[in-house]
Amino acid sequence: MAQPFSISDEVRREALIKAAKVRRERAELRGQLKAGDISLSDLLGRLDDDTVGKMKVLAVIESLPGVGKVKARRAMEGIGISENRRLRGLGSRQRSQLLDAFG
Repeated sequence: MAQPFSISDEVRREALIKAAKVRRERAELRGQLKAGDISLSDLLGRLDDDTVGKMKVLAVIESLPGVGKVKARRAMEGIGISENRRLRGLGSRQRSQLLDAFG
């Protein structure tokens, strides 16, 4: 019987540190959105950045000032965006509709 795949403690620790750093960066970006320091269009312009591209659309919209869970979900449903879609996975039409709704 084959041994199950296992990573060393050092590799695991490095991965956990990297993941924590990315979570902090995403939280900081959501905070900047909430405060109005950056706009949705600024964020959508940075999709080449892995940290931004892998953010969930729902979390981003909920971070906008004056937008809560219900309004965010309704807007996404109206545009046709899946709840677990990430920013990089949006089509150009979906991006423009998001900007029209929240831009």
